[in-house]
Amino acid sequence: MGNLKKLAGQTLIYGLSSILGRFLNYLLVPLYTYNLIANEYGIVTELYAYVSFLIIILTYGMETGFFSFSQSEKNTEKVYSTSLISLFTTSSIFVILILAFHKQIASIIEYQSHPEYILWFGIIIALDAFTSIPFAKLRQQNKAYKFAIIKFSNIIINVLLNLFFIVLCPYLTQKDPNSWVAFFSDGQISVKYIFISNLIASFITLLMLLPEIFNVKLAFDSKLLKKMLIYSIPLLLAGLAGMVNETLDRILLKYFLPSGSDIMREIGIYGANYKIAILMTLFIQMFRYAAEPFFFAQAKETNSKTIYAQVMKYFTIFALFIFLFVMLFLDLIKYFIGNSYHEGLAIVPIILMANLFLGIIYNLSIWYKLTNKTKYGAYISIFGAIITIIANIILIPQIGYLGSAWATFICYFTMMLLSYYYGQKYFKINYDLKSIFFYFFLTIILFFGFKILNIENNIIKFSLSTILTLFFITIVFLKEKRNINKVKNY
Repeated sequence: MGNLKKLAGQTLIYGLSSILGRFLNYLLVPLYTYNLIANEYGIVTELYAYVSFLIIILTYGMETGFFSFSQSEKNTEKVYSTSLISLFTTSSIFVILILAFHKQIASIIEYQSHPEYILWFGIIIALDAFTSIPFAKLRQQNKAYKFAIIKFSNIIINVLLNLFFIVLCPYLTQKDPNSWVAFFSDGQISVKYIFISNLIASFITLLMLLPEIFNVKLAFDSKLLKKMLIYSIPLLLAGLAGMVNETLDRILLKYFLPSGSDIMREIGIYGANYKIAILMTLFIQMFRYAAEPFFFAQAKETNSKTIYAQVMKYFTIFALFIFLFVMLFLDLIKYFIGNSYHEGLAIVPIILMANLFLGIIYNLSIWYKLTNKTKYGAYISIFGAIITIIANIILIPQIGYLGSAWATFICYFTMMLLSYYYGQKYFKINYDLKSIFFYFFLTIILFFGFKILNIENNIIKFSLSTILTLFFITIVFLKEKRNINKVKNY
């Protein structure tokens, strides 16, 4: 129980930056969708999809490599310093290339009228990639509070700047065209201010991390870096393939939507409804932050596999609760985005369940990280990426952005099965599949039962939603109560 409590405690602390912070960040979604038309929000959706890929490339698996080699190498300072110098070098080269070719890149992806977007994003990506190692050091040293404060500060600054540019500046400019805000803004609501806010927040985050960056004796070990790269490059491929699974659909929609479609509008609607899966996404993210160093730390314990099995079960239970809660109260939660985006709500249950599978994959992936068989992670992710690409190409022309949602579902479901199969082959863990399947079936029955009833009266509908939610919680409590004494021994 002590180890599980430690993981839960660290997850909660990381949640201060992930849940509270990210929740504030996600509050920008209604700000955008209530102020920007879907076509403009489509620009935000597409460009941030490109960012996701480039962040993976520029960090090239060094975060996980840093965690692994900090455990195996005696000189952890050298591991950190080598990682830091490596990322600083590659990030600097990237910025130089962006400065030289941002106009050409803008032309290629059809943003030739706004090459400055590419320049801004290039700097943002470089800053975020470089600071990933100082953040990893904070996690490795269990400085969860400091990690949370800096992450939270980044998000608060970004949110406040968005509110300043999108709400305050247009309001004051409308009242007085010569207002002091004219020095910072033209008074128009524009996507460019979303990107400028992100750029400023990323730069301030770098400044906050300077003590972590400079409080180290710089030492570069080329042999150590070579070993780290051998370990991490498969993770780069896995991460890149994983990002194909997570975000390539936003890019492919632009090229495979049926002719006659308002492409950027469709991308905007898809991107906005994807955000309704916020609770699942945030839970998985905060769990991932805490779980990776926790899993490595527990590897030497004699009962580590039992702990991993317990973590998997309780993760699944909570994720299923999130799925059920969002779907039972979707008629309220849908107002998280603007009314003009509600036509895309059909993708929400598909994306929620797909992300749940992704969370399970993160749990299962520990086997190849602990056994140094990271190539299998790359194989599985690459196979998933192939499925994603093929499914999107086939389904998008047939059913539009709904095809992208189903492609994501199919991809993660397949990857989950493969991860489980190979995990049991090389690092067998006795997961409580009986309980996990029980909770899955319970969730599906409650969800479809509620959907079939199709109640029109809101009072009755939300009353039933509350009853079904409490019923799920009660069943979990009664079933798991008898297992608590067993867990206490962990």
